[in-house]
Amino acid sequence: MKKDIHPTYREVVFLDTSSGVKFMTRSTVHTKETIEWEDKQVYPLVKVEVSSASHPFYTGKKIFLDKAGRIEQFNQKYKKKEPQV
Repeated sequence: MKKDIHPTYREVVFLDTSSGVKFMTRSTVHTKETIEWEDKQVYPLVKVEVSSASHPFYTGKKIFLDKAGRIEQFNQKYKKKEPQV
C-alpha cells in the first residue's frame, strides 16, 4: 500500500443532538470539535441529528422530524409566479 494516502482511523465520539446520547466508535471523519470522555481523555466530537438512539425505526416511537422549515423553503423556491397583466 502507498503511504500517507489513507485517512487516520481513530476513536471518535458521536453526539446525537436530538436525544443527547453520546457514543464512541472508530471513524475517519474529520472534525475540529473535541469532548472529554468518561475516561478523562479528549476525543474528536461529531454532532449528528439522528442516530439509532433517536430514529423511529430503532426506538419504536413515532415522532415527526422536521428540519427547520424545509416545507416552507420548498414552497418558497418553487411557488408559481403570478402572470403579469
